[in-house]
Amino acid sequence: MPQTQTKFGLTGNQLKLIALITMTVDHIGMLLLPRLMILRIIGRIAMPLYAYMIAEGCRYTHDWRRYFLRLAGLALVCQTAYYFADHSLYQCILVTFSMSVVCIRAIDIAQRKGSPGWLLAAAAALFGTGVVCEVLPRWISGFGVDYGFFGVFLPVILYYFGKKGIVPGMLLLCLSIGGAQWWALAAAPLMLLYNGRRGSRSLGWVFYLYYPLHLAVLYGIALLLQSIKI
Repeated sequence: MPQTQTKFGLTGNQLKLIALITMTVDHIGMLLLPRLMILRIIGRIAMPLYAYMIAEGCRYTHDWRRYFLRLAGLALVCQTAYYFADHSLYQCILVTFSMSVVCIRAIDIAQRKGSPGWLLAAAAALFGTGVVCEVLPRWISGFGVDYGFFGVFLPVILYYFGKKGIVPGMLLLCLSIGGAQWWALAAAPLMLLYNGRRGSRSLGWVFYLYYPLHLAVLYGIALLLQSIKI
């Protein structure tokens, strides 16, 4: 369901910028200042905003394959770096959103084609997502998917229900995780202010590249501080 465009409100790029800032605050709290819980609380705003923009990206992309490969490729680079840094099997948010795109695409094709084969493929995508997010972490030590099954499913809900899906989708996410995640509801008013406009196309790659670059800088600072303490 396409979003109605208006002159007032926040563009997609403005929402991404808010998400970028709050994500950075969150990661500073996670890597450098873990005792300042307020930083992690502020950071809860980021994920729902990014989820909304993933849904919008799927809604308006002219090339699904390119959109997915760009997201999944960056996820692969980040996960490889995480593994070599600390042998972590925990899957980052880019993996979560890559799975969201697969689910949206599978359901979209199944709806349009209506054939048993595509309906089965969509069901398999959803079932596989559930297995990866909820079953594998019980079998493989250290494995997990950031925000779990409902993290994957939030962009799916926002894609099909638009602004009507914001509150129900976020409530499901908060209920599944609990704790400080309830502060993510603070993102809802910002999402409701979205005016349906993308904003400048020139900023597209900035948002993609910022994620690994800012984490590399913060990890570097954290390692430097640890070495100074030693």
